[in-house]
Amino acid sequence: MAWTILIIAGLFEIMWALGLKYTQGFTRLVPSIITILGMAASMILLARATRSLPIGTAYAVWTGIGTVGAAIGGMILFGESRSGVRIICIGLILVGIIGLKAMHH
Repeated sequence: MAWTILIIAGLFEIMWALGLKYTQGFTRLVPSIITILGMAASMILLARATRSLPIGTAYAVWTGIGTVGAAIGGMILFGESRSGVRIICIGLILVGIIGLKAMHH
């Protein structure tokens, strides 16, 4: 169950990271509220997952999910670079996430 909670926390991490762009520096009310709620949900779920997962593993996986999701979301939503090197680096982060999960079993 802790891994499921951690993955959901990571999805909220993606949401708020991408939401930052829409807040325009927290000058837009609705996107700002949604982003702040995403931040809170992400942190609360991360804290919950760390009850039974090692903090180093949980934090690395949480930030990795957020990093990969924000990078892919940035490419899709904001037209950010889709260079081969960038995609390879995102793939390496995914390998690290999978490796940490596999080592925990």
